[in-house]
Amino acid sequence: MSTVATTETKPAPPAIERIKVKVDGREIEVPKLSPDHTGKLVPTTMIQATEAAKTDVPHYCYHPKLPIAGNCRMCLVEFGTPALGPDRKPVMNPDGTPKIAKSPRPAIACATPISPGMEIYTKTPSVKQMREGVLESLLINHPLDCPICDQAGECKLQEYSVDYGQSASRFVEAKVHKPKAVDLGPRIMLDAERCILCTRCIRFTRDVAGDDALGIVNRGSYNTIATYPGMPFNNNYTLNTVDICPVGALTSKDFRFQMRVWFLKETKSVCTSCATGCNVLISSREEKIYRYTPRDNDGVNGPWMCDAGRLNYKWIHREDRLKDVLVRGEKSSWTVALSEIADKLKQAPAGSVAIIASARQTNEELWLLSKLKAKLGAISDSVPRTGDADNLLVSADKNPNTNGARLTGICFTEMGINLPKISDGITKGPVKTLIVFGEDITKHGISAELLGKLDTLIVSDILPNATTKQAHYVLPGCAHAEKRGSFTNRDGRVQKFMQAIQPKGDARAEWDFLHDLVYNVTGKNGFLTIEGLFNEMAKDVPAFNGLTWAGLGDIGVTVKI
Repeated sequence: MSTVATTETKPAPPAIERIKVKVDGREIEVPKLSPDHTGKLVPTTMIQATEAAKTDVPHYCYHPKLPIAGNCRMCLVEFGTPALGPDRKPVMNPDGTPKIAKSPRPAIACATPISPGMEIYTKTPSVKQMREGVLESLLINHPLDCPICDQAGECKLQEYSVDYGQSASRFVEAKVHKPKAVDLGPRIMLDAERCILCTRCIRFTRDVAGDDALGIVNRGSYNTIATYPGMPFNNNYTLNTVDICPVGALTSKDFRFQMRVWFLKETKSVCTSCATGCNVLISSREEKIYRYTPRDNDGVNGPWMCDAGRLNYKWIHREDRLKDVLVRGEKSSWTVALSEIADKLKQAPAGSVAIIASARQTNEELWLLSKLKAKLGAISDSVPRTGDADNLLVSADKNPNTNGARLTGICFTEMGINLPKISDGITKGPVKTLIVFGEDITKHGISAELLGKLDTLIVSDILPNATTKQAHYVLPGCAHAEKRGSFTNRDGRVQKFMQAIQPKGDARAEWDFLHDLVYNVTGKNGFLTIEGLFNEMAKDVPAFNGLTWAGLGDIGVTVKI
């Protein structure tokens, strides 16, 4: 009896129905349904249609990743729909086009769904007058403290006042005064006078962070944002409310009064606090980092990031950073150190070298270390690092590149499984040379006393620790903000990051000096730039086959892990 193999064909996903609408006289085609803040398909709204038409409709309360509130009224527009006759059929113009019945009332674009044949008008005299009226209302009690406001340069109230507001105020009465410099929690300060009650912060904490911590108290002109009495605003996502606040009502205590935003250089990077790999912007000036803010990537973190990751940058500017190349405790040069290390490694018997590489190193650096491993017949591993996780962004894996360590062959599926073998090898004698990158291994089962038995201990790190104190060779490395490279996050997304600031002293990017060391030991060359190095690695590592540095783009590419 013979059998015939059959391939089951999955049904194609249903086609997304598209409808035609006009925005300021220009016809466009948009999906009838679009994802809301939860990803559920709901009717496409006017504001989404105007965005598709590249037409700006000002708004405060609307945010694509939050539930719709429809309370600021800034997005008011006029619209019309095809007129229907007594027979419920479209009424046609003499030229054969549908006759449009203009609505006598405006609509808020953020909450009004579109319909076939709808026409949206965003630039009529009435719309202009409505925007002026909304802005005049918002500015009646708003303080004129733009020169000292941290939001200056990023303030939608400023921008819309210039673009859509009136040139002069008619208000001559005394302004309503509200609490200023209100301490909402350990990281957030509130200026209630600046608040325009868009409720973005309330909706974020309730619907995204899952912490219903904020609300509105009082009535009328005295409305203000507040926490529950005696309960500080203190979850791991509070600083996202600063990002989405369209005015200067909510400010970060960490960044408050530190730097004007127009002086800052923004660099695309990746958070290294856990394996999620949130996309971030590093804001710096004159080689100093002032803040991290989330960079929108729907495949990873959307527009959010946790507070812990956002504030994990100050160690980069510590005064005790490793800045000098040390050979047996004395200051030396890269040329001398790398030459001596290469000579020792070339003379090392097979199996006498072990490598412990941090999963906080880049894909490129781990791959170069894997070349040393293969040449020297070395045993290698990485240190597992775990902690608390949540249901939003924070991963229990606190290494940013665990998958990179696995895919490049530095560690096995289970990280840390070889650490006892390395310790045993040092104790019993076979392991005479140990190479450590980015870890204080005295905290992971290999004591300082045991390190003293080694003939050669080569350590690269950023901050001094008990392992660097024992090292015969100390090679100062860089924080990720000081170099370029890539990580592979928990979902297998390969993401590149760019250099924001220059390293201090003689510190060099690890991939840079590892290239020289690998060339001296193995003879392998041909990648003097990070682009060339990544492309060479992609040819060699099966999971990365087909990837290129340029092809990663700004949001990365997901590979099979």
